[in-house]
Amino acid sequence: MEKIKVGVIGAGSISQFHFESYKNNDNVDIVAVCDLNGERAREKAEMYGASKHFTDYNDLLELDDVDAVSICTWNNTHAEIAIASLNAGKHVLVEKPLCKTVEEAYKVEEAAKKNDGKIIQVGFVRRHGTNVKVLKRFIDAGDLGEIYYAKASNLRALGNPGGWFADKERSGGGPLIDLGVHVIDLSWYLMGKPKVKSVSGNTYNRLGNRSNVENKSFYQAADYDPDKNSVEDLANAIIRFEGGASLIIDVSFTLHAKSDKGELKVFGEKGGAEIDPKLHISTEKHNTILNVTPDIDGASFDMVDGFQNEIDHFVASIKGETNNIAPIQDGVEIMKILEAIYESSKTGKEIYFD
Repeated sequence: MEKIKVGVIGAGSISQFHFESYKNNDNVDIVAVCDLNGERAREKAEMYGASKHFTDYNDLLELDDVDAVSICTWNNTHAEIAIASLNAGKHVLVEKPLCKTVEEAYKVEEAAKKNDGKIIQVGFVRRHGTNVKVLKRFIDAGDLGEIYYAKASNLRALGNPGGWFADKERSGGGPLIDLGVHVIDLSWYLMGKPKVKSVSGNTYNRLGNRSNVENKSFYQAADYDPDKNSVEDLANAIIRFEGGASLIIDVSFTLHAKSDKGELKVFGEKGGAEIDPKLHISTEKHNTILNVTPDIDGASFDMVDGFQNEIDHFVASIKGETNNIAPIQDGVEIMKILEAIYESSKTGKEIYFD
C-alpha cells in the first residue's frame, strides 16, 4: 500500500505532537499544512517537508492527494472542519473535545454515517497510553471483576492557559471541557462504556486566571491575555450509570491547593487499579491483599508515547489493520456528559438521560 498522505489543519501547540508522530510513522507523508497564521503554516510545512500550505482549510481539502487530516484547531471549529473533511472524502483525526455541543456532535456523527468508508477517530489520547492498554487487558480478562466505581481528578493549583482556552466562545468552557474530557472519557472507557443514567455537576467562577500570582510560571497560550477570562475555574460532578456504577470527577484550572494533582482510580468486585501517577493494581488471593505495580515501560502516561500510539492507531485503522477504539459514537457520548454537567450546574438540578 502506498504511503498515506496527511494534511494537518491547525499548527498551534497541540499540533506538534501530531507532526512529530506522523514524521515517525513510515507509512505516512505529510503533504499539506493549514493555519490561520500563514507564516506559521509555511514554517511548519518547511519543517516537516509538506509541499503545500494554506490559511483556508477548504483549499487543503480540495487536494486529491490528501488521504487524511488531523484537526488541531480551536474547539469551536472542530465540527465544521470534521464535517467538511468527511464530505471531501478524507479520513479524520479530530482533537478532543469532538466539538462544543451535543447538537454539533450529532451533525458530525451524521456526516460520518454518510461517509461510512472513512475513519473518524476522536483524539482521546489517554486511551492510547501504554499503562491504559495494559490495565485494559486485566479488566477485559475479568481480573478486576465488574467495575462499579471510579474516581478521577485533574486539579491545577495555577494553570489557566488563558488565550483561546479562557474564551468560552472558542473553547466551549474551561477545565471541564479541556481537562475533564480526558478523565471522564478514560474512566468511562475503563468501566466498559456503560450507558449514562444521570449527571449532577457544579462549576465555579471564583478565581479568574490569577495572573497576579508572582514567582510561579505556567503554560500560557500564544494569545494569552490576563484581562480576558470567561470560563470556569473548577468543575465537579457525579455521573451515574445504568446498573448502579458511578463516577466522581473534579478538575480545575486554578485552585487554592498545595500543588497540582492528578489521579484516576477504578474499583471492581475482584480488584481495583489506579493509573496516575503510575499503574498499580490491588486485589486479593488466598485471603491475602495483593498490591502489584506492573513492571512495564510506560507505567506513567507519557504525552509523546501517547500521541505516537494514537497516530499509529489512526494510520493502522485507515489501512484496515485494526479497529478504531475511539469512534465518533464515543465522542458523542462524552459530549452528552460534558453538556449535562454544565446544564446541571446552571439549573441546580440533576440531569437525567433517556
